[in-house]
Amino acid sequence: MRVLMLTLLLHAGPAPSGTPAVSAQGPAARSSVEPRVQAPAPVARPASVAGARETHGGPPASAGPLPASTREGAVIASAPVAPAKHGLPAASAARDGAVIAAEPVAPETRARLLRREVAQVALAQVKAPDAAWQPAQRDCAGLIRYAYRTAYRRVASERLASPLWQDARGPSDFADAETLISLSFVPLGRGADVLEQLRTGDVLAFRQEHDAGPVFHLMLVVRPEDRAHAPARVVYHPGEAGARVRTGILDSLATEAPLEWRPVPANAAFLGFFRFKEWMS
Repeated sequence: MRVLMLTLLLHAGPAPSGTPAVSAQGPAARSSVEPRVQAPAPVARPASVAGARETHGGPPASAGPLPASTREGAVIASAPVAPAKHGLPAASAARDGAVIAAEPVAPETRARLLRREVAQVALAQVKAPDAAWQPAQRDCAGLIRYAYRTAYRRVASERLASPLWQDARGPSDFADAETLISLSFVPLGRGADVLEQLRTGDVLAFRQEHDAGPVFHLMLVVRPEDRAHAPARVVYHPGEAGARVRTGILDSLATEAPLEWRPVPANAAFLGFFRFKEWMS
């Protein structure tokens, strides 16, 4: 199957030294970090995703030789993310589950710190998933949910007083891949012109057709603040039980992956690039 070929391009690699291990969630179990709620009822979808069932599948985790640019051991080293030295007063941060009263932070500063933390969290999972990320919760959408929740807990814990996501009934602590891009993220487009606009925390979305029905898959963008320092990457969980989080260079994905996994307009399975609604300003 051509889907199995994707891991010839993207493969798990060691996370940057000193990157904190954290976790994510998926739909199958309750988590101490992100409680499971009832799956959303059917809802009208945008044209790009309407009519497809909500699932979490992604590229299989089959192994194979990789190009030198993405081989294990070189995957992360070329794209270090700056340590989360926020420069904020001690009382302004909430770390490792401890909720501390936050001092006001300028919106542009908060946005930058949130993106930095999302990158730290996602890349940490490539090295080893955090123990708090329950195995039953590990899939592509779970990685995104957890990375965002952990980033907010560390930078702006007051935002977690209400759920980050939306489902058919309103605010929700859980949303699968299709529901995330339909109700909590905004499409940026599908063309090459969007690539320069991408920032850490943005999402690539795919819908693969299978005999049992469409399967949605998401990949998280990680882009260094200094773009001259390293190329943009994608980080994703393949969706298979026991699979490891993987990463690779975005430009390589667009040119070397099997067509069904290329984020290009010619690929009908590519739904586009998306950004979290609250980060659109």
